[in-house]
Amino acid sequence: MPFTPVNSRMVRAQIGPGQRMFSQRGAMLAYQGDVTFTPNIQGGQGGIGSMIGRRIANEATPLMTVEVRQGLEGQGGARTGTVFFGHGGHHIHIVDLTGETLYVEADRLLAFDGTLQQGTMFMGSQGGVMGMVRGQVTGQGLFTTTLKGQGGVAVMAHGGVIELPITPQRPVHVDPQAYVAHRGDVRNKLSTALGWREMVGRGSGEAFQLELSGQGTVYVQASEEKL
Repeated sequence: MPFTPVNSRMVRAQIGPGQRMFSQRGAMLAYQGDVTFTPNIQGGQGGIGSMIGRRIANEATPLMTVEVRQGLEGQGGARTGTVFFGHGGHHIHIVDLTGETLYVEADRLLAFDGTLQQGTMFMGSQGGVMGMVRGQVTGQGLFTTTLKGQGGVAVMAHGGVIELPITPQRPVHVDPQAYVAHRGDVRNKLSTALGWREMVGRGSGEAFQLELSGQGTVYVQASEEKL
């Protein structure tokens, strides 16, 4: 169920019989066809376990399930629908997964394919103590949402998104507020550009950098503003 960009701030998705997708509540801008929108209380494809994990992780951004009604006998059979998504005028970036896992901040998710397995991951387990500091100091969650499988994901960002490759020879350092998501075999930790004494009384700014190493891709927004 691929997303198709309409412009930099709006995407559309075709939904057929037996298909479903999930989106942030309030993200639907318009639709065509016999489409239904229902609040989702089971955490997407991850089920009740995913919902509990997301609530514990403070990643409980409300979702809605988007589907088309099944055609009734004698009424023309299967139906299809087209839904247009956007939210807050934010720029939208489409990520197509082919079996790997996407790690994304929950409030950056606009919509995603219902076939993707959703879960949460404790970021501190990768970064140790510095991963804990990342959550406390930068405002980013200690947990992040994971989406795994084959399907499309639409993420939101300020000012558009760039994709930066991460290689074993060349890690990438990102301002934590500019981080949107990453994919691949990637480890993260919070590094500091200043000593601890110099950081006292300072805001996050460039004093803190999210270091991503390994093999994969990181998605960076063109602004340090939160959504």
